[in-house]
Amino acid sequence: MSTAASVSPPAATPDVRGRARSAVPATPRPLTSGSATSAPGSPRGVLELVISERGGRSVASHQFHEGALRILRPHYLDDSGQVCYVMVNPGGAYLGADLFLVDVEVQAGAALLLTTQSATKIYRTPGSFAEQRMALRLGDNARLELAPDQLIAYREASYRQRTHVTVCPTSSLIMAEVVTPGWSPDGSAFKYEELRLRNEIYVCGDDGAQMLALDNLLIRPPLGDVTGMGFMEGFSHLGSLMVVDPRVDQALADELHALTAAYDAHTGVSLTAHTAGTAGLILRSLSRSTGELNHLLQACTGLLRRRWYGQAPLNLRKY
Repeated sequence: MSTAASVSPPAATPDVRGRARSAVPATPRPLTSGSATSAPGSPRGVLELVISERGGRSVASHQFHEGALRILRPHYLDDSGQVCYVMVNPGGAYLGADLFLVDVEVQAGAALLLTTQSATKIYRTPGSFAEQRMALRLGDNARLELAPDQLIAYREASYRQRTHVTVCPTSSLIMAEVVTPGWSPDGSAFKYEELRLRNEIYVCGDDGAQMLALDNLLIRPPLGDVTGMGFMEGFSHLGSLMVVDPRVDQALADELHALTAAYDAHTGVSLTAHTAGTAGLILRSLSRSTGELNHLLQACTGLLRRRWYGQAPLNLRKY
């Protein structure tokens, strides 16, 4: 796993369809290494979504999709006004040289729960890699919960995911994700080529956008045994929870860590420095089961939903 990287200051840049947006980090360009070719200039799928608050309810004020990305009709899980959207990839999987662009904005006072219809599957990507770039922007008192199903990397798969997040000091962000190795003919795990998952989080304040957190995960099984000490510690599945909110503090980190003790997983929690009036929390958990990690992350997010918003834990019942 790698955690070191450098970042240029954010600047005014166009989004995926060319509309100017200020003080938002640029959508990253494809990473390249070795002889692998990057995803093509023409994306396989594009999705845009802007959520606004109207009369106590959050609604889509703009939505656009093109290619192999869709969103299902909105629905409301309770009377809080938070809207839930489900992203769909009709193709069913990511393949070599596929590029997907997702651009989401939650405007002031609005609340969005964004999830996926099913697991994100990465199949063989010979000579290239599949890539997803996501830009997320949250306004004042805006709230976003990002709760995709698990990411599954199969034999000979290479995948790169880059997420740029810009929040205001009063924004609230919860992102949960589970990564699992896919099935291979000989029954062994970690047959994929590479996983790069990079999250950059900025806070917009009086002095411009400041970096709050950079979370960079790199797993390359062909270069060495990733199952040993100091890496996956004998586990096969990885769960991550990222929380950004002005109410994040050491007491919350300790409480979430204590909560994870009831699950068959090895978990650590770290805090960011307090930046521009807010703070971040990153929880990383290792296990041997997707289900166990899902239950663990749901318990953590359930605690936050109940305490901060008076909402019940998520029960999306997709299957």
